[in-house]
Amino acid sequence: MRIVLQRVKEARVDVEGRTAGRIGRGLCLLVGVEKGDGEADAEALARKAVGLRVFPDDEGRMNRSLADVGGEVLAVSQFTLAGSVRKGRRPSFDGAEEPARAAELFRYFVGVLEALGVTVETGVFQALMDVHILNDGPVTFVLESRRDAPVRSEG
Repeated sequence: MRIVLQRVKEARVDVEGRTAGRIGRGLCLLVGVEKGDGEADAEALARKAVGLRVFPDDEGRMNRSLADVGGEVLAVSQFTLAGSVRKGRRPSFDGAEEPARAAELFRYFVGVLEALGVTVETGVFQALMDVHILNDGPVTFVLESRRDAPVRSEG
């Protein structure tokens, strides 16, 4: 599972001219589900996102988490995150999970966030979406659940 996490002042997702989800201060999470991902991946990344200290404290240091600041989440399923551009000029999506399983894991991921006390808005699975992000900072991290992938959000 791969997530692009962006700290936002506000974000919304529109589908067919209608707003499907909208948040104020918080995190926009673009979520890609890969073949072989499971509930443990979804749970680990949900906990990581909620606990990651990416919000400023009173001294301006990134020392507060989403939970600390009472922020919200806009979670958007994005299968292209499971794509590869290593060979040639056309992306390969062989690593992306099948839609039914990906939808199931995405819903599970959202459920874990909600169980952690976070207000979550979402896009519409498999829809063409317009995602409006007012990135705060900008602050952007890539989180990956694969054991063989480096955890780019630390360090």
